[in-house]
Amino acid sequence: MSADKVIEEKKQGLALLTEHKEGNHKKLFIESYGCSMNLNDSEIVAAILSDQGYNTTHLLEEADLVLVNTCSIRDKAEQTVRKRLEKYNAVKKINPTMKVGVLGCMAERLKAKFLEEEKIVDLVVGPDAYRDLPNLLEEVNAGRDAVNVILSKDETYGDVSPVRLNSNGVSAFVSITRGCDNMCTFCVVPFTRGRERSRDPKSIVEEIKQLVDNNYKEITLLGQNVDSYLWYGGGLKKDFKNASEIAQATAMDFSHLLDLVATEFPKTRFRFSTSNPQDMSLDVIYTMAKHENICKYIHLPVQSGSTAVLKRMNRQHTREEYMELVDNIRRILPDCAISQDMMTGFCGETEEEHQETLSLIEYVKYDFGFMFAYSERPGTAAEKKMVDDIPLEVKKRRLAEVIDLQQKYSLYNTEKFVGKTVEVLIEGSSKKSDAHWKGRNSQNATVVFPKGDEQIGDFVNVFVEDCTSATLLGKRV
Repeated sequence: MSADKVIEEKKQGLALLTEHKEGNHKKLFIESYGCSMNLNDSEIVAAILSDQGYNTTHLLEEADLVLVNTCSIRDKAEQTVRKRLEKYNAVKKINPTMKVGVLGCMAERLKAKFLEEEKIVDLVVGPDAYRDLPNLLEEVNAGRDAVNVILSKDETYGDVSPVRLNSNGVSAFVSITRGCDNMCTFCVVPFTRGRERSRDPKSIVEEIKQLVDNNYKEITLLGQNVDSYLWYGGGLKKDFKNASEIAQATAMDFSHLLDLVATEFPKTRFRFSTSNPQDMSLDVIYTMAKHENICKYIHLPVQSGSTAVLKRMNRQHTREEYMELVDNIRRILPDCAISQDMMTGFCGETEEEHQETLSLIEYVKYDFGFMFAYSERPGTAAEKKMVDDIPLEVKKRRLAEVIDLQQKYSLYNTEKFVGKTVEVLIEGSSKKSDAHWKGRNSQNATVVFPKGDEQIGDFVNVFVEDCTSATLLGKRV
């Protein structure tokens, strides 16, 4: 999985709300499941439909159009979406003019099932076909099923200004790449989101400038695999070798893009997600070291600590290469936080291979992680060519061991901040107490402290007095 995939549980299935546009009379109810990329895509959809007369609503019952943006990464996400579709259709019996559509990663795989066999939706739209929504809605209104799941070689939505949905007004996502060329055997992303292509840097800078002008303070550059960003005038990453000499010579890679935006917007904080170990160059790490406003945090998915398992997963790096990259990060950015994605119970995983994963966690001492047991996804190479042969109880035991060890190092890392002062960007009130602010420091640790006269969006210095494995507790200096 990639950017994915950092699946923020608290944002799953929230009805997305935007500012209302005068003169728009139709109502759109849109929910997102899955990764940050999906949330960002829903913002693009809302922008396209806003021009078609739709305002968003959080009341399902009053909607003219209901869209669910779907995720195929894990079986659980698909089950959740099915339950939501049942709920929409119950409401549709009361409001028969309501139209229901499925967007995103489940669209390609389940189009026939949703439209023809189960007849539970009116339209199915893949991640590269959102511009076609106005035409597809015309088809639906004429009483026909509408489907477009064609994957594009060049669609990046670079000219669509996303409407910011459910935003805290402080931090925003800006997509810089779409698709993925890494054919990991467990992952559906290359099949659901297509091949990798990068967005014109000019359009990225323009979108960031709009956000900065609207007082956003932190931007996360987003992609299935941000490190392999490569702009050479447009087109697929894999076709770069066929580009003209001048196009190759003047191409912009991720370290250059990062340097460009950090220089152009010195008062804005930048993050990026997700990184792929084999594509992360030392130039990126040196660029992070050069700029104060690039957060000292890298999400570095590894999936397994065993080279043999990594080979079965078709990850393009070994355990040793990953450790060398971590060593370089520690050398160039000593205060950088690193987080992981870790999967237990992949096809054929032995007890020794599982122990190698535990020893990698001990070596890196990750700040936090996203950990899960392997679940076979239809259409992937692992499903076609390998046997999902690890019993569920073994997967769960191994997962529990990984989580326990990660908890230990999460606490180890937060304790290092106690007694120090950290710069925090205030994002809102603490979940547990309205009398406290919460925000994040450069290393992506959540910081909670008592409210004074600060505002959301302020940068403040906080002296850390105590911590849990997930949160720093302190007071404003």
